Amino acid sequence: MEQWHDRILILDFGSQYTQLIARRIREAQVYSQIFPYNAPLATILAYRPKGLIFSGGPASVYDRKAPLVPQRLLEEGLPILGICYGMQLVTHLLDGEVAKASHREYGRAELTADDASDLFKGISAGPSFTVWMSHGDRIERMPKGFRSIAHTGNSPVAAMKSVGGHRRIYCLQFHPEVAHTEGGFKILQNFAYDICGCKPTWTMSSYVETAVRQIREAVGDRQAICALSGGVDSSVAAVLAHRAVGKQLTCVFVDNGLLRQGEEPQVRSTFASHFKMNLRVLDSSAQFLAALRTVTDPERKRKVIGRLFIRNFETEAKRLGKVDYLVQGTLYPDVIESVSFKGPSATIKTHHNVGGLPTRMKLRLIEPLRELFKDEVRVLGKELGLPDEIIWRQPFPGPGLAIRILGPVTAERLRMLREAEAIVEREIRHSGLYRELWQAFAVLLPVKTVGVMGDQRTYEHVIAIRAVTSLDGMTADWARLPPELLGTISNRIINEVKGVNRVVYDLSSKPPSTIEWE
Repeated sequence: MEQWHDRILILDFGSQYTQLIARRIREAQVYSQIFPYNAPLATILAYRPKGLIFSGGPASVYDRKAPLVPQRLLEEGLPILGICYGMQLVTHLLDGEVAKASHREYGRAELTADDASDLFKGISAGPSFTVWMSHGDRIERMPKGFRSIAHTGNSPVAAMKSVGGHRRIYCLQFHPEVAHTEGGFKILQNFAYDICGCKPTWTMSSYVETAVRQIREAVGDRQAICALSGGVDSSVAAVLAHRAVGKQLTCVFVDNGLLRQGEEPQVRSTFASHFKMNLRVLDSSAQFLAALRTVTDPERKRKVIGRLFIRNFETEAKRLGKVDYLVQGTLYPDVIESVSFKGPSATIKTHHNVGGLPTRMKLRLIEPLRELFKDEVRVLGKELGLPDEIIWRQPFPGPGLAIRILGPVTAERLRMLREAEAIVEREIRHSGLYRELWQAFAVLLPVKTVGVMGDQRTYEHVIAIRAVTSLDGMTADWARLPPELLGTISNRIINEVKGVNRVVYDLSSKPPSTIEWE
């Protein structure tokens, strides 16, 4: 995104809440970006941030391989907010003392603000309020030039700030980014507005203007194609690119045989009929199924699907003539999860939009949503005039049903899963819970179980139901669906989907699990 937006950079030390920090800052209409803690100093300063936030993390500053930053970063005069591990890191680097807490604090704690002049200004809960703690170390002795600005019964220094000199550093032992902290958003607003001097210019209307101009400048008088799946991400990317370059864009919908029921007619109706876009529909299902027939490893599935997608797009680009660009709906969480703060060795999974692409590709990528979280994409879709049935579609993985089938992907297994998925979606919509859930879907397990149907023994497949609540997909909790709803879904799947005789429900959260099974 262009430099005219004030921005705050977040250095990630491995906290499960790092993405929440970024989202909260953006909710204050200030642009934020996440960088790994070991990003080069020159790179950080080149972005000309108005402030820095050091995230929490699982390490202790005294660990042999504790993540650190150069001390010089603290001497640049930039406003810094250290959260949890970030507070301990600042203390350690500036010769304070961090020690094991006599009583570890995990969960809610009552905090008293001893100085409400800047960071705690305007918190309606008053001088004492509830905060969310998650730490085993505490500040035993503050660095020289700091003073305590808040305490709890267990932490005499629950927050501190630098006084005098050129440093503008604030530190919190608790997590202001989580909903459990009263006034947490106000604390982050105070840091962004009053301490960093940021202006609230980060809005979706401003994003549209900038993105349209950037796409138009990149494409020029050339041609582009857009990978359109019918999901919210690719749909918003397509409409945004179409606004920028009009008929120079051709949307390509690849029916890879791995889609949900009814995808193709909905795509034709929305994009060819309503938005009057150039739309090509390719039936490549046989090609994809042949390539996946013996593939069981989820990473290989993603790579195979990614390569075949690009092969289809490059073939279609040749038919269209000279096409130079491919538009994709890559989101910021895709980027974050594909390159973790610990580096490529710690990547959880390769996202189709990021890591599934060949390293040598003839088409140049345009990813206009690469800096956005899912909730921001929905707001952007509304800004662009997309219908609610597209904007509020639940996330669907790029590799499609292939990664919801554990084991080999065949036409028969796809039939079972597709029918089960359709039942799950219909019943969730009928219950009125569709918008309350981040995702709800079916998974076909690689096992069979014994059952009794019509007084006869059966030995058939198992479907797992996965339903989660989440704000952005980075963390998620399993949804407490009503038992009667689960019963209805189970009965319908067993009675209507030939080949299935058992349904189970997934009760795991992210972390430690992922939302998708593969």
